[in-house]
Amino acid sequence: MTTDPETSGALAGIRVIDLTRVLGGPYCTQILADHGADVVKVEPPQGDETRDWGPPFRGERAAYFEGVNRNKRSIALDLGRPEGREVLLRLLEGADVLIENFKPGSLEKWGLGYEEVLKQRFPRLIHCRVTGFGADGPLGGFPGYDAVIQAMSGMLSVNGAPESGPVRVGTPMVDMGTGLNAAIAILMAIIERGRSGTGQSLDVTLYDCAVALLHPQAANYLMSGKAPVLTGNAHPNIYPYDVFQSRNKPIFLAIGNNGQFRKLCAHLGVPELGEDPDYASNADRSRNRIALKTRLEAALADRDGDEICEQLLQQGVPAGPVNTIPEVMTHPHTLHRGMRAELGDYAATGIPVKMSRTPGSVRRPPPAFSESAREVLAEAGFGADEVDRLFAEGVVLDRRRV
Repeated sequence: MTTDPETSGALAGIRVIDLTRVLGGPYCTQILADHGADVVKVEPPQGDETRDWGPPFRGERAAYFEGVNRNKRSIALDLGRPEGREVLLRLLEGADVLIENFKPGSLEKWGLGYEEVLKQRFPRLIHCRVTGFGADGPLGGFPGYDAVIQAMSGMLSVNGAPESGPVRVGTPMVDMGTGLNAAIAILMAIIERGRSGTGQSLDVTLYDCAVALLHPQAANYLMSGKAPVLTGNAHPNIYPYDVFQSRNKPIFLAIGNNGQFRKLCAHLGVPELGEDPDYASNADRSRNRIALKTRLEAALADRDGDEICEQLLQQGVPAGPVNTIPEVMTHPHTLHRGMRAELGDYAATGIPVKMSRTPGSVRRPPPAFSESAREVLAEAGFGADEVDRLFAEGVVLDRRRV
């Protein structure tokens, strides 16, 4: 993992004013920051609430906040006051992107609406709004939270087993998927601005992104008219594509074609399964999945899970042990790929996109509350006396407001 502060990255020269909190927006802006964008995190007087989402903490630093806020600078600004909004407008004079996740109508209420103000004053600005449901429609304006959107979008209805009932996806996939879509949208708008010279407003919602993630269940329903059912770890369309118990740990087999299935059976010492007409095609294996799982687990009962998976991978058969997070974060391949990033006492997941000429980098740990305020204000042209007055009047803060 490169940590050279001089590494520019693919987005060097792009400045992002980040008004987002919690997860989807901060995850988006961390992606941009990892690849060189100058991200100024503008926090409310109380701070991003995820600073308190723990344990675990290191001192006053919550792991939840630190996981999605590296490579950023922080300034705390009271946007509820006209003076705070004037500071924001000055910061936007040198910005390429404004991203926010306020309730729809908040910027308009403050006299900072995109169409009415920002578009006119900053025609090249790209404005990205991340919300739960958008501003209009039957659910427009309602607040959105990952687990609630998982439920409302149908994601819970296809996650879990018949015996468990619907189960929330353990990682906040809606928030993070929305963050990824927001990052993609911003990059597309930057490319388009290179042609037109003009910015635009981007509308990215948790609900839309969750619905877009319903593959293949939505596609299955739209073709068949049949509602998907809970299948546990098994894939609804492919088999064997499921968790199987080995001697010492569960493993996942992801068999996508007949050749892989025959290789699997031969390696497990049951080549007759590969020739059995009940399992000749994927459709046959899917119809007879219960019996097939019993026979495969019998063949795996005396096999070491890690060893059998490595052997199968060497033969081109997709298989992997069900690892714990500690196992993943210390795995040799995780370390080789730079997917554990460390900088001082900061440790987190690494940068997944590897670029040959302009690689991303971990240059700054997640910022302390408003630690960069004076630096950011000076860059925006504020004099020392102006800065002192903004702090004295509580427009800019250096301590969190309780």
